Amino acid sequence: MNYRQPYNVVNSGMPGRNTVGCALGLIMTVLGASVSFALLKFPLPEKIEPSVFFPAMIPLIVGFIIGYLMYLSLRVARQWEKAIVLRLGRYSHTAGPGIFFLLPIVDTIAAMIDSRVQLTPFKAEQTLSRDTVPVDVDAVLFWFVWDAQRASLAVSDYAQAVSWAAQTALRDTIGKTELSALLAGRSQIEFELKKIIDERTEPWGITVQSVEMRDVLIPVALQDAMSKEAQAQRERHARVILSQAEVEVAQKFNQAAEIYASSPTALSLRSMNMLADAIKERGALVIVPNNAVETLGLGTISGFSALAQTQLKQSGITPPEPILDMRPPEVPPQMPRQMPPQQPGNPSPYSPWPPNQPPKI
Repeated sequence: MNYRQPYNVVNSGMPGRNTVGCALGLIMTVLGASVSFALLKFPLPEKIEPSVFFPAMIPLIVGFIIGYLMYLSLRVARQWEKAIVLRLGRYSHTAGPGIFFLLPIVDTIAAMIDSRVQLTPFKAEQTLSRDTVPVDVDAVLFWFVWDAQRASLAVSDYAQAVSWAAQTALRDTIGKTELSALLAGRSQIEFELKKIIDERTEPWGITVQSVEMRDVLIPVALQDAMSKEAQAQRERHARVILSQAEVEVAQKFNQAAEIYASSPTALSLRSMNMLADAIKERGALVIVPNNAVETLGLGTISGFSALAQTQLKQSGITPPEPILDMRPPEVPPQMPRQMPPQQPGNPSPYSPWPPNQPPKI
């Protein structure tokens, strides 16, 4: 399982960086060496008496010892680090961030705890939901250490413990939840996971900030079945909407029929409007029955038009050109076809061919 391991050093005398202590130890050593060389009074004689050499080397030895003790006692913790200090194996205090001092040989640093927000990805593979559907869930956990003492002393590896606690909590939650609720109610699942994991990690001084579910995978066959079910539901919904529209249209038609039945003028205007809409396109030809003239009242309109033209002629005003008659021309009656003469006493028509003989070609 992939998880981010924070910086954690146990039973080490030099965790982290100790550049300041190293620099001070080197400076003290150089100062002691400088005092020793000054006491030797260069140039040195060929034979140096021990009573002169050993006293001269004392500053060098003292400087080296003081520098080494400063190197062991001086520590620096970064802004996001907290040091757990043990004194003779027992918890003493929590130091940092910044510069802090230790008693050489007596104090040790058990661990450097990272107080920043940590990221732990975890997943549950082939886990059965409440309705026995195998699912794969991938999630991310955000948490941080609020009590460095508990995180260091209550659990050996708190990062791995948080990861396993999150994974087991995810499996328990999936087993108690149906697939539909797992797919639709992610926010509720995340809230429950955060609550469960937080209860488990609180004794370790760790708080869960949030849980994010990245993906929920289901078998391919179940995906196809769910897709078909959703398609059928949408088709059913569309048909219901179409039937409701048909009912509303029928109701509106019924209301219009009642209005037209009580008002013939409205029916005539509607008919004329429909006829005008039909012949609006260029080159359109509309054939109407014979009773359309009486239905639309066109005869009355033609009579009023003729009366208006007559009055205009009587008043000396030239009427406008009449509209061409679009009716087809009348066909002259055909003359009856003359039958051939008949023979006397024979009712059948006259024929130049002998009877009961076919004509010769």
